[in-house]
Amino acid sequence: MLRAFTAMLLMVAVGSLSAGQAPPPAYPAQQRPAGDPALVQRGGAIYGIYCRSCHGPDLRGGDLGGPNLLRSRLVLNDQSGEVIGTVIREGRVPGGGGTAMPPATMNDDDVRAVAEYIHSVLRTAQPQGAPPRGAAVELDLLVGDAGAGRRYFERQCASCHAPDGDLAHIGARLGNIEQLQNSWVAGRRLGTAAPPGPDRRTPRVNVTFADGRVENGALLRLDDFVVSFTDADGRYRSYLRRSAGITGLEVKDPLLRHRELWSELRDSDMHDVTAYLATLQ
Repeated sequence: MLRAFTAMLLMVAVGSLSAGQAPPPAYPAQQRPAGDPALVQRGGAIYGIYCRSCHGPDLRGGDLGGPNLLRSRLVLNDQSGEVIGTVIREGRVPGGGGTAMPPATMNDDDVRAVAEYIHSVLRTAQPQGAPPRGAAVELDLLVGDAGAGRRYFERQCASCHAPDGDLAHIGARLGNIEQLQNSWVAGRRLGTAAPPGPDRRTPRVNVTFADGRVENGALLRLDDFVVSFTDADGRYRSYLRRSAGITGLEVKDPLLRHRELWSELRDSDMHDVTAYLATLQ
């Protein structure tokens, strides 16, 4: 990953903590004590039989299209298998579309063991993803050359953005340098009013079928197997690319250039542009 962008994110994460304060856990799954090792081991074995093919060996989603359980609010809010057990026994059809989960025949003891195993994995997620603990760190991100940043902006950014247009007074609107730097690097609209109508930053896709039909909408997912999007009427569309007779896909991503810059951006470029944008008062 880009060295400069990664370092920036780490600095922002560290700087967001108060002295000696750990980030508060958000869900019961991250506040529970360690489970019974024997029950966890048994649940892992059952998970491998019933759940692994859909949800993956690491709970992040498997080959059959099951969702990432590490990010599932349903799982994160489960206390002792009462929610997970209902889904296991009754199955689940996602409201927004996606892969349906069929019901599984599993007794109460097995359900409890699977839930305990899943929670044992989630219990480790919060410490792994949290910023390091310790005293607050005062960061000075305003260290670039504003003149060099202006020249970089004119070369790389002026075709889409204008210092007296969409970025006018952004240095005043985003006085926090961390937010300012995050905003322009990621292509987010912090401190800028959204234009009327659909979000113009959302990637859009045109799908052409063998019979000449064309469907398009806001892109939700695109990989080697599936294309999913929401059409102009708000309807969810999802197609298997190999079996739906798709002959063409055209994606228009307004933020593509921002993502391309992540592999080109140097530390000095990032700090220089941030310093220049800070002058737009």
